[in-house]
Amino acid sequence: MKRKYSIEERRSKILNMLHTEGRVAVDQLVETFGVSEVSIRKDLAVLEERKLLVRVKGGAIILHQSDDFDDMSISRKQQLHTREKQLIGQYAASLIHDGERIIIDSGTTTMEIAKNLENLNGLTFITNALDIAITLNNYNRFTVIVLGGTMRAVSHSTVGMISEYALKNIFCDKLFLGVDSISIKDGLSTPSLEEASLNQAMIGAAKEVIAVFDSSKFGRRTFAHIASLDKITTIITDSHISPELKDYIEKSHITLHIVDIDQ
Repeated sequence: MKRKYSIEERRSKILNMLHTEGRVAVDQLVETFGVSEVSIRKDLAVLEERKLLVRVKGGAIILHQSDDFDDMSISRKQQLHTREKQLIGQYAASLIHDGERIIIDSGTTTMEIAKNLENLNGLTFITNALDIAITLNNYNRFTVIVLGGTMRAVSHSTVGMISEYALKNIFCDKLFLGVDSISIKDGLSTPSLEEASLNQAMIGAAKEVIAVFDSSKFGRRTFAHIASLDKITTIITDSHISPELKDYIEKSHITLHIVDIDQ
């Protein structure tokens, strides 16, 4: 018969397993502790809110030091908050209309937008993300403009003066901006100075700025400042956003769309 742990004992044990193994799986924890999958998923959600781990598909991984975590490779980012990104991307795509000119920033959440454009026509896209450009080009009915510049291997995207100069000569209907970190006090930020500078140029080239990110990005600040919240027109995030942040955003006259990930 399995030992009965209190909730806090169980969560402490989960953290110990993470520090030993680097990763835990939901089904492994269900078997270890003899509790339901719902209980384990709640444990992981609470520990993530405490900044003690990061949930990934099927389990959780150890939270690395901030510099390592914030500028992680795109392959690692693809493992994080997968369902949230998919639903945010689907919703964001529903805001696009035929004939619009759209800037899409690099990122795993913005990639989900590019995957959900089946019923649209006559669009022009500008992007600095090579993987997103390829996905868009595969529709065979959109105009796709790729910003030149210096390649960042960690994100499969371009940055630098060439990219920024190109944006000075265009004006688009919407920008879908991927965000690494957002806080009420400090606004939007990213680990890379060059990405921050390019994001600022993107904001200047768009009539409507739509920030897309899962709720884990709230309350964080990274190295390079992009913009204050008053530069953002619309935010699309998931239902784990705190009531306090939700209230603040709505009072700031930013349009807020929340996708329900607990359906």
